[in-house]
Amino acid sequence: MAQQEDLFKKIISHCKEYGFVFPSSEIYDGLGAVYDYGQYGVELKNNIKTLWWKSMTLLHDNVVGIDSAIFMHPRIWQASGHVDAFNDPLIDNKDSKKRYRADVLIEDYLAKIEDKIEKEVAKAAKRFGDSFNAELYKETNPRVLGYKEEYQSTLKAFTKALTEGDLEGVRQIIIDKKIVCPISGTANWTEVRQFNLMFATEMGSTAEGASKIYLRPETAQGIFVNYLNVQKTGRMKLPFGIAQIGKAFRNEIVARQFIFRMREFEQMEMQFFVAPGEEMKWFEYWKQSRMAFHKALGMGDTKYRFHDHEKLAHYANAATDIEFEMPFGFKEVEGIHSRTDYDLKRHEEYSGKKLRYFDATTEESYVPYVVETSIGVDRLFLSIMCGAYCEEPTDNGETRTVLRLPAALAPIKLAVLPLVRKDGLDEKAKEVVQDLRFDFTCQYDEKDSIGKRYRRQDAIGTPYCITIDNQTMEDNTVTIRDRDTMEQHRVAIADLRKEIMAKVDMSTLLRKIADDK
Repeated sequence: MAQQEDLFKKIISHCKEYGFVFPSSEIYDGLGAVYDYGQYGVELKNNIKTLWWKSMTLLHDNVVGIDSAIFMHPRIWQASGHVDAFNDPLIDNKDSKKRYRADVLIEDYLAKIEDKIEKEVAKAAKRFGDSFNAELYKETNPRVLGYKEEYQSTLKAFTKALTEGDLEGVRQIIIDKKIVCPISGTANWTEVRQFNLMFATEMGSTAEGASKIYLRPETAQGIFVNYLNVQKTGRMKLPFGIAQIGKAFRNEIVARQFIFRMREFEQMEMQFFVAPGEEMKWFEYWKQSRMAFHKALGMGDTKYRFHDHEKLAHYANAATDIEFEMPFGFKEVEGIHSRTDYDLKRHEEYSGKKLRYFDATTEESYVPYVVETSIGVDRLFLSIMCGAYCEEPTDNGETRTVLRLPAALAPIKLAVLPLVRKDGLDEKAKEVVQDLRFDFTCQYDEKDSIGKRYRRQDAIGTPYCITIDNQTMEDNTVTIRDRDTMEQHRVAIADLRKEIMAKVDMSTLLRKIADDK
C-alpha cells in the first residue's frame, strides 16, 4: 500500500513538473480541489475529448451532439431531484476536526477487506506454486471465508442503511467496525448529516430582482430538456443518442486524490433514448461498447472491471461502473445507467410540456426510456496518466521516466532535434518542423545533450523523436526514435509524414474501438 501511495505521489509530482496539471491559484496558496491544466495537460485533455466525441458521433449513425448552457432554469433542478436529494452523508471526527464522507469511510473499510483476501491468495500462490487453484482456495480457506463473511455482512448492512436513508445506521456501522480517523486514529465521531452539493448563485441586474440559480451539478439535464428539440429538428427515430461534453460543479466537502474528485470538473455524457422495454438490451450494448473504448487505450485489460451497483439511484433500474485500477485501488471512471423514463416524465410534470415520442411504426405516443453513459474527463485523464507512467532501467544503468501514452492522445506527436546547433543542422530541423506542423503537434528542441532531450520527450510522452545530423545534410534522411522501444532507424524526410501518420492518427484508435465493440 505504501509503495502504491509513493507511486501516486510521483505521478502527481510529474504532472506538475512537466506541465500537465497545476494547483489552481497556486501563487495565492491555491484553492481546494480545483486544478488548472498546463500546456501538455490541455493537449492531452483535448485529445481525450476528441476521441470520445468521435467514438460517439462518428462510430454511431444515431448519436448526435449538443452543447447546453451551464446556467439553467432552477425548476430543472427541482424536477431532477437535485434540490431535495443531491446530498452526501458527512461525519466529523471530534479530535482531528476533520470531515469525511461517511459512505467513503465504509467503502474504504470494504476495500481493505478485499485487499486482505488478495494478500492471502497471493501468499498461498507463492507457497503452492503452479498447482495452486485460486478460486478453490477462496471457497475453502477458513481465513478467506471469514473475510468474505465480514465483507458481505458489512455490505448488506451498508446497502440497507443507504437505501432507507438511515444515517444513524450508517454511523453505527462506522462505530461497530471500529473505523477510525486517519489523522487522529480515534473513533470519536459526530452524528452523520446530509450536505447538499450544489453551488447556488444569483442571476439578475439588481439585488431585489435577482433570482437564485445553480451551477449545474451534471450535464445530463441539459440533454433531457433539449431532447424534443433535437429529435424534431434532426428527424431522429428511436433509438438515438445525444452526446455532450461540458463543465459541472459540485461542492465536494471531502475532495481528495488529486483530480479524481474536484469541485469543478468536466463530463462526457451520452443519453440514449429507446422504446420502453428495450432499455436492458441497450444497457448491455453500451456496457460492452464503453469497455471496448477503455481497453482500446492499451492500458491493460486487467486494469478494468465492471462494478454493479448494490444500491440503485431513485431513477435507475440498472447501473454499473467501469472501474480502473488506480494506485489507490479500483475506482469509478465511467458509469452506465438505465435511467428509465424518470427524467423526461419529471420534466413533463414540472414544465407542463409534453415530451413524448410518436412512433410511426406502432402509431403509439410514449415517453422514451434512457440509457446513460457518463464519464469524467478528469478521471479518464488521471487513469491514462496512471496507466502510462513508467520508471524503467536503461542499458547505461540509469532510470528513465516515460509516459507510454497512446500515440494518438500524446500532447506532442513529434520532436525534431538537431544533433548540434551548427553546420546548418538547426536550420534544417526548423524546416522539417515547419513542413510537418500542419499534420502533427511538433516541438523543436535544441537545448542540452541529445540524451537529455530524449529523456525530456519521454517524460511528456512524445511517441517519436527525429534527429537531424550531418548525414541529413548529405542525403535528406533523419533518425527516427521510438519512445517505447528506444529503437532508431533512418528514414527519408519525404517519407516522414506517411510513416508517422500511420502511427499517431486518431483514426487508428477509432478503428480499434469499432472492431472491439
